[in-house]
Order: sequence, then C-alpha cells, then structure tokens
Amino acid sequence: MSAATHPRGWWARTLDSDLALNFLGSPGAVVAAVVTALLVASAATAAWISPHHPLDLASLDLLNAELPPAWLPGGSWSFALGTDNQGRDVLSAILYGLRTSLLVGFASIAFAMLIGVSLGLAAGFMRGWIDSVIMRIADIQLTFPAILIALLISGVARTALPQSRSGMLALAVLILSIGLANWVQYARIIRALTMVESEKDYVLAARTIGQTPVFIAVRHILPNALGPVTVVATINLALAILTEATLSFLGAGTPPTEPSLGSLVRAGNEFMFAGSWWIVVFPSLTLVILILAVNVLGDWLRDALNPRLR
Repeated sequence: MSAATHPRGWWARTLDSDLALNFLGSPGAVVAAVVTALLVASAATAAWISPHHPLDLASLDLLNAELPPAWLPGGSWSFALGTDNQGRDVLSAILYGLRTSLLVGFASIAFAMLIGVSLGLAAGFMRGWIDSVIMRIADIQLTFPAILIALLISGVARTALPQSRSGMLALAVLILSIGLANWVQYARIIRALTMVESEKDYVLAARTIGQTPVFIAVRHILPNALGPVTVVATINLALAILTEATLSFLGAGTPPTEPSLGSLVRAGNEFMFAGSWWIVVFPSLTLVILILAVNVLGDWLRDALNPRLR
C-alpha cells in the first residue's frame, strides 16, 4: 500500500477534525484547558508535589503559625504561600483541598448523569404514566434552588447516619446530595432527545426486528444523545465544585480530616481582618480560577457543538 493511500493514524485525524481546529483557533479555550489540566494534575499528584503534609498533625509546629508568604517580611520559602493559625502550609493545604473538591465535583456529576440519563431515557422512550411521574418530580424539584436541596439531603443523611460513622461517610453524603440536586437537567435533555430519536427510521427498524426497548434505548438512542449531555456536564462541573465549596463553607460539607477549597475558605475567613489575609485569599483565588477555567471550557464546547454557529 502506497504512502498516499495508507490510512492515517487516529491522532492525525483528531488534529484535523472540526472540533480540534475550532479549539486551536480559540485562545481562551486553549488557556482554560491548560489551566484546568494543570490544576487537575496538581490535585492528582498532591501527595508527591506538596512541600508538606497538611493532614499529618505530628508535623505541625505552632511556632510556624500565621507566617506570611515568602516574599513578605518574616516569610520563608519553606512555606511559599504562608501558613495558617495551626502552622499548616497553605500551598500544601490548597493542593489537598483541590483534590477533594475535584473528586466531589467529578463524582457528583457522574452520579447526577447516571440518574438523569436513566430517568430521561425511561421517560422519553416509554412515555405514558412513567413519563408523567418522572417529569412531575423533576418539575417539583426545579422549584427549589439546587443548593437548598443539597443542604437538605446532606442534613437528613448526616442525621440518619450513626455519629461514629458520619465523618467516614461525609464525602459520600456530599457526592450523593449534590448529585441528587442536579439530575433534572440531564433527564429533561435526554427525554427531549429520546422523543425525537425514537421516531426515526433506525429505531423503527430495530423494533421491527424484535430488539427490546432497553437495548434500543441504550444501544441506539443514547449514543446519539450524549453530545448535549457532555456540554451540560462540563458546565455543571463548575457548579458542582461551587456547591461543594458553599456547603463546606456553611459547615455541611467535608469533614476537618478532608480539607476542601470551601473548608479552607471558611477556616481562613476568620483571619481575613486580623492581618493574615493569605489564609483565605489564596484558596479563594484557586477556587475562582478553577471555576472560571471550567466555565470557559464549557462555553466553548457548547458553541463548538452547536450546528447553528458553524
């Protein structure tokens, strides 16, 4: 086979795709992707790249409490971004907190997608009373802000759990509450797309040859409906991270043994006007940069996959 007719590799085909060309032609999306990748990589490797271990109480020294950042008088490059009131390195705490926030964000979005996509497929494909029940539940939930629903579910779950295990299951409760508060969007989108796809010829042909409704919905309809869901998931990732930060700031989020960006902001907020501004400013900046980068990526992906804007 000649070089001219030799099939191109998947990487070359990816770089020549419309989506890749659109991405490379959007400087904002490229910067946002790089920032997001750096933050995710920093969180994933926190145990190796952090200068100190903020969760090791034996390594804390109160003599190092509230040290300013290294470039200010009294600072030390051993604690580049300063320390908090317990002598904990702020940079290391941010890396570990970023890991927790991203874990909760990704896991809660995956859980919300699992529930929303499943219920949306059932409602759009089965129709009838199943559709009515699922959509009325969704309509009722939409009348309440997502943060209040997450706060309610988190509070009920913490009350129902044994006190001895509430700390161990705090992350699971947080993921569950945020996921249950955000499934409605996925269900409504999948339902609408399923109703459109189920009337097309390939679905009618699948029914004619005797394929089961579940197989048709999962094998044929779902792959054609995942594009818009991916866009919503990207945008909602920032919302899930912000919800986790809000719950942690209110004291209903991660336990003290698992710091997140929200809990770091809550802890540092008490020292904002006492002169130790770095305890709250740097975790807050990290949270803002992360949410902004993910939102920019989500906006680009929404526009790139919109056929009306091509």
